[in-house]
Amino acid sequence: MIGRPSALAATKPQLRGCPGCGLVQLVPALVPGTTARCARCPTVLRRRSAHLPEHIAALSITAVVLLAIMCSTNLMSVEKAGIRRAANLFSGPEELVRQSMAELAVVVIFLTVVAPSCRLIAMIYVLNRSRKADPPRHLRRVFAFAEQLRPWSMIEVFVFGVFVAYVKLGDLVTIGLATGVYALMALTVVLVWIDSALDREMIWERLAPKTLLTPTPDPTAGLECCEVCGLVSSSRHEAGQCPRCGSTLHLRKPNSIARTWALVIAAAILYVPANYYPVLTVMQLGAGMPSTILGGVEELLSDRQYPLAALVFFASILVPMLKLVGLTVMLIATQTGQVGWLRDRTRLYNIVRFIGRWSMIDIFMESLLGALVAFGSVITIQPGVGALAFCAVVILTMFAAETFDPRLMWDAATPTGSGRNLGTPANERRVRA
Repeated sequence: MIGRPSALAATKPQLRGCPGCGLVQLVPALVPGTTARCARCPTVLRRRSAHLPEHIAALSITAVVLLAIMCSTNLMSVEKAGIRRAANLFSGPEELVRQSMAELAVVVIFLTVVAPSCRLIAMIYVLNRSRKADPPRHLRRVFAFAEQLRPWSMIEVFVFGVFVAYVKLGDLVTIGLATGVYALMALTVVLVWIDSALDREMIWERLAPKTLLTPTPDPTAGLECCEVCGLVSSSRHEAGQCPRCGSTLHLRKPNSIARTWALVIAAAILYVPANYYPVLTVMQLGAGMPSTILGGVEELLSDRQYPLAALVFFASILVPMLKLVGLTVMLIATQTGQVGWLRDRTRLYNIVRFIGRWSMIDIFMESLLGALVAFGSVITIQPGVGALAFCAVVILTMFAAETFDPRLMWDAATPTGSGRNLGTPANERRVRA
């Protein structure tokens, strides 16, 4: 390690509670570029990045600049019958408001502008102020807020929505790309780079009080893992708060099963109108052609757009169904105390949590189509009521995935009803470069 900056030195061995199965285990020292996985389930405990926090700050500033360019310039322009229209990021929400779908407009603006900008600004603020010897305490709350916004920052999903809209418009109008699209593509690359390079535990260690010590396992005290920052601390800690980030400590997420069932049932009910009612209507020469989600896939197949049809089918039909079925299976298996396929069920949970946001591709696409294709009696595209129900399904299933606690599956499968363990032998640790 000679010659490396201190920030890139190997980490110290530390206790980590697995968010997937609840096993408390000792993670060995990690050098940059290595990954530690849980000894019992496939959950990643920590990825040791080779990037300094200052690198992440520079990337975040770049992302803010690109986001500003994307918001202030046009994305695409279309022409039909001598009429030319252009659309920027806000044109779609404005059209949704005119179509009496203000709720959908608010969701689109939040996911594409508010959440990404707030997260990036919070990251820049935290990374800049954390360089001090004794960082202010409020930085922990700000960083926790930025992490909570991560699944709701959907720029990389939005870029696919733009791509789908571009392909679908190819046969209807003459279309051209503008500056905003290129800024969007560059922004997507930078955001993916940030997420892959950010070592969150390194930031939490910077923000932690200098007097904070790593606890040692005490079988009489019990250990709790903070759901926000991941610190393992004694369940006897005063006020029941995490000593590092100040969040309330819970052995497991409160009322996880009941809340997840409520969200899944609500999403399943809304899934019916989301697929029955049209999500958009194409008006040509005064005649309307309503289209459901499945109808849109059929249109792409008839136009021989097979890759795009597969993308829309996967994101808009298969993913919501997989989320509902997957969460239902995990809930039933937990309540009945099933002991089989625990690792696979944990892997299923990670998949459900990851893919949930990609269903918003259809919503972003419809928002752009409504703004671009408005040529009076010649041709107009209007969003349908099915889009509101579908958006609600996506949001409810995302909340359901966050509410469900996968550790309960392991607890229910053990004779004592608790899957918490206080350590793991050295030969069970698994570190992958």
